[in-house]
Amino acid sequence: MDRAQKEAVVGELGQIFADSGVVVVSHYAGLTVAEMTDLRRRMSAAGGSVRVAKNKLAKIALEGTPADSIAPLLEGQTVLAYSEDPVAAAKVVMDYTKENDKLVVLGGAMGGTALDPAGVKTVSQMPSREELIASIVGCIAAPASNIAGAIGAPASNIASILETIEEKAA
Repeated sequence: MDRAQKEAVVGELGQIFADSGVVVVSHYAGLTVAEMTDLRRRMSAAGGSVRVAKNKLAKIALEGTPADSIAPLLEGQTVLAYSEDPVAAAKVVMDYTKENDKLVVLGGAMGGTALDPAGVKTVSQMPSREELIASIVGCIAAPASNIAGAIGAPASNIASILETIEEKAA
């Protein structure tokens, strides 16, 4: 890899560290190509990505970013899992570690906050952005449907009373 390629990789990694909602660092020693492909596929389906990069280049890219606290984690065979959604990457990685013990979570970063493995696990248990949006919309919509039901109820009661009176009169 020549200098220009290294600079391009550092720039790309810097962008990842700056823009991602969460970055999870893991050791992947022993994972087969098929297992790594499966991890990449799952991460892609969740809206995230997986990246294997040289640790030295990743450390250079980390300088000056909010996630620079994860630099000590970049030792050995590391893989970076990241997503804009602050929960997606952590959730996919933690689910994958339940099935495959070759992937070992070292830690990560959520913005400027460093995460240890327990922190990554805690983040993975939080609801995703889509789940939070759905619950907020449900909370907002519930009072409106209750009001509509309350407004419609007296009218239906009056209609049934009138219908009963009409039946008695006939």
